[in-house]
Amino acid sequence: MKKRRSTLWFDEVRESFVMALSALAAHKLRATLTLLGVVVGVFSIIVTMTAMRVLQSNIERELSGLGAHTFTVDKWPTLSFEGPQGWEKFRRRQPLTLQHLRVLQERATLATAVGAEAEFRQAEAASRFVTTDPDVTLLGVTPEALACKGLDLATGRSLQAADVEAARFVCLLGNKLARKLFPRGHAVGQTIKFDGVTHVVVGVLEASTRMGEGQDNFVAVPITLGLNRYGGNTWRSLTLLVQARNQAGYDDCVEQVRSVLRVARKVPPGEPDDFEISSNDSLIRQFRGLTFAARVGVAVVSAIALLAAGIGIMNIMLVSVTERTREIGIRRAIGAKKRNIMTQFIVEAVVLCEVGGAIGVLLGILGGNVTAYLLKVQPALPLDWIVIGLVICSAVGILFGTYPAYKAAQLDPIESLRYE
Repeated sequence: MKKRRSTLWFDEVRESFVMALSALAAHKLRATLTLLGVVVGVFSIIVTMTAMRVLQSNIERELSGLGAHTFTVDKWPTLSFEGPQGWEKFRRRQPLTLQHLRVLQERATLATAVGAEAEFRQAEAASRFVTTDPDVTLLGVTPEALACKGLDLATGRSLQAADVEAARFVCLLGNKLARKLFPRGHAVGQTIKFDGVTHVVVGVLEASTRMGEGQDNFVAVPITLGLNRYGGNTWRSLTLLVQARNQAGYDDCVEQVRSVLRVARKVPPGEPDDFEISSNDSLIRQFRGLTFAARVGVAVVSAIALLAAGIGIMNIMLVSVTERTREIGIRRAIGAKKRNIMTQFIVEAVVLCEVGGAIGVLLGILGGNVTAYLLKVQPALPLDWIVIGLVICSAVGILFGTYPAYKAAQLDPIESLRYE
């Protein structure tokens, strides 16, 4: 008996679905205008969520640029929402210097590598073949920093401790920059000029694919060379990079580094750290917290748009009930029950919403992935939000289609047959 009832209900819904499509086809212009509200509401959700998913996945990949079990120590937080007063607090902190690096290298026994890096400036780089745009970054690094960041050599050798001690005019090239400066030969052993100063290329790093086209448009020199040339031995704050032995000892290594630095920087007991420790996971959590608020805001605005669309659908369905009063009377006269009439009109409202929702989803995915095309990164398909959008469309159809369906079901069959 239950199976028979299920079959009858399925046949009824299928028949109502076919009738709904016929009704939409019979009033194309009216259906199209009604769909626009749903399309706009769903499109606004999907296009925003798709674009944010593209940006989020690629920014998280960028934030994950450190090597395994690695964290950084900075004067400034990577992400902060404390406003001008917070930044003033950070500005008053002591800079992190080479002296702090040496202290950590001596006392941080739980770390396998402790390095430092600093970005000095952007300028032109020139070889005997070509001169680049003034967008090449000069990085000062120690050999340990390369290991902490997981940067591998493609050719040549890495920077060595002797290069740092003597502040030698040697450099490593990012893969993209090496191919640009030496399109017809090997870069290792050649000379380049950066900001008018000659450096010998001792190695080329493996290509990076972060943010699509790569972020390896840089020259890496011994950090002491950069400090000697551009100053800042006492006032420039370095980024310290620390690599723990393994994941099991990661937290202990962080606490040891925190303790060593608090002592070295004379932070009184009970006072907060005057430096920031960041890892891949902590940066990603902060970024997700920021984007969550934006997603909630977009969802609220889109919900208002869908609410307005639902009111429009209710209005159109009420008009449709009035226009099809005689049709309803005929169906009732040949045996259709009230629930059959209600099912017919609710399914019609849901179909109307789902057609608009499907169009909005398609346009939203295409529009959102324009971001991926412009940034030349991997496109995104937010399946969770697609499902949420279509479920919301169904809910809107049921919610705003129930009253017109109830009104249609309550029509008197005899009066309906007399209706002109």
